[in-house]
Amino acid sequence: MKPVDSLIQGSRALLLAALVCADSGAQAAEGDAACVDRSEERHAYFGDLHIHTGLSADAMLFGTVNRPADAYRFARGEEILIRQTSPGAVPRPGRISRPLDFAAVTDHAENIGAVSLCLTPGSEAYDSAGCQLVREPLAQDNMDTFAAKLGKKFQAMYVDEEICGKDRARCRAAVAAPWNEIQQSAHEANAPCDFTAFVGYEYSPTPDGSKLHHNVVFRGAEVMDVPISSSDVPSMIDLWRRLKAECKDAGTGCDVIAIPHNSNLGNGQMFSLAYDGEKDPARQKEIALLRSEIEPVVESFQEKGDSDCRNGLWNVLGGSDELCNFEKYRDWRGAKFEDCRDGQGSGALQGRGCVSRLDYTRYALAAGLSEERRIGANPHKFGVIGSTDNHKGTTADVDEWLHDGVKRELSPMEPGRMSTGGIAGVWAEENTRDSIFDAFQRREVFSTSGTRIRVRMFGGWNLPADLCGKPDLVQRAYAEGVPMGGDLVARASEPGPSFVVTALADAGTAAHPGTPLQRAQIIKVWAGEGDELHQAVFDVAGGPSDASVDVATCERSGAGAMSLCGMWRDPDYDPTIRAAYYARVIENPSCRYPAYACLAAADAAEPAFCEDGSVALEVQDRAWGSPIWITPRD
Repeated sequence: MKPVDSLIQGSRALLLAALVCADSGAQAAEGDAACVDRSEERHAYFGDLHIHTGLSADAMLFGTVNRPADAYRFARGEEILIRQTSPGAVPRPGRISRPLDFAAVTDHAENIGAVSLCLTPGSEAYDSAGCQLVREPLAQDNMDTFAAKLGKKFQAMYVDEEICGKDRARCRAAVAAPWNEIQQSAHEANAPCDFTAFVGYEYSPTPDGSKLHHNVVFRGAEVMDVPISSSDVPSMIDLWRRLKAECKDAGTGCDVIAIPHNSNLGNGQMFSLAYDGEKDPARQKEIALLRSEIEPVVESFQEKGDSDCRNGLWNVLGGSDELCNFEKYRDWRGAKFEDCRDGQGSGALQGRGCVSRLDYTRYALAAGLSEERRIGANPHKFGVIGSTDNHKGTTADVDEWLHDGVKRELSPMEPGRMSTGGIAGVWAEENTRDSIFDAFQRREVFSTSGTRIRVRMFGGWNLPADLCGKPDLVQRAYAEGVPMGGDLVARASEPGPSFVVTALADAGTAAHPGTPLQRAQIIKVWAGEGDELHQAVFDVAGGPSDASVDVATCERSGAGAMSLCGMWRDPDYDPTIRAAYYARVIENPSCRYPAYACLAAADAAEPAFCEDGSVALEVQDRAWGSPIWITPRD
């Protein structure tokens, strides 16, 4: 299939006007109902909804001391002390290169009680052998000793009754203090029109090493009495039911979403269509509708890699997509995996188990269309965001270069193999909790691999062919179409839906300018007969180029664009087929953070990976938009 409309690259001036970039410094006057920079055409805001501090057991066991208030201060651009308990560690000041617009601390619900008991002198468990072991500094110079001792610490924190007591009753009671700290820190950091801080936590089931974790984020100050832990509620379906009953339907003003992450480590379970064994299609439809309400957004990129797509999975038709070979966490472990053709597997976090099509959002979207055709509801109707899964409290410290203040340290366990993490983008009227949360719920959001590309997409039946050249592009697109996250009902009388994609490159900073854009694409997915899932990729602006980067110096060369705009109409539109379309925007090649580590290292101390090719030194950062769905009229 080939695009039939011409490719159009809009001028930067027009696109700057169309994208309506955010001005985070615009404050509302006291008593005003809206921010002074509020725009119905919406601003792009960037944030991180996946941050861990010393309240999370895994972060604490690796030495993190920073607390939720520190994470929010860092996100706002303030300098904090980055403190760790490792032997010889010296607190060092750090500051993010560019402040964020919003954030949520999401410490693990399963162990904030245990951490509180072990770090609070005088608690019931403080003097126990388990808590004493947990508090011992952990040297990271000898990997064998490090791994063995870390395993014992995790066992003490997660398994031993000595800390939590029988049936975990002591740890459940100890949740109140850290949960209150999490809420209080968010409320104190929240500054309408300037910075939005959400209350959140992470629900973290890991059955047999398969990662089914969700970040739970609340709209405002009304939240549940305690966070829901997978130790008490292991079923994702039961999580959705409780969030619905005890928050959304409780009559208290509480509102909430749950955001799955790392489906790439789910062994086919994250986007499973098994419905916990429920066979009745009517009950399956209820569950599908519940899921789409509670989970309007999925985290598709973070430090453990890309969850968008993967080549070579069974019955995914449409050919290989070369750009799917991007930040694949499981491949870094050197293992070979088979397809989960029979449904599900286990052990992904340990480098084991099979890979499923339902480990990746692209194919989950297509499978959701098939389910909608079967039961009348789509369980996988979601938008996409990026975040970090940062465990140091240094929110969205994702820039590849080793910038002043926060020198990115290479992990002793997997040096250079993890990504720096992603960023969440939203299109919202203003920088407030309500406006940004509304964007999550209507799925007008986008994901990046750490860059701050602004990507937008609209779809409609009669969008003007010259829309890229119009200064009122956004206004007209809202009036005559729908934004990403929206729906179009199929029209048999039309030649097919048309789409406009706009993208503005990350400007970077004065010291580290951003990378130009190479191309903008539209990805189309749909379900075929039986278990067939289809994909097609179209360049709609820009295209492949000879742009490159010299990883020995990190100097970039070749042509690129600071803005792209393209119109495209589906040449194979079929009004009887459900389909979803989303945008992907690719930067030119640039240096990945291990390359900057090689540049900074003295010759004698240069890591081996600088020469042996074991770690990727080059990256093409990117952004993904949320889908627009086409549904048959029936």
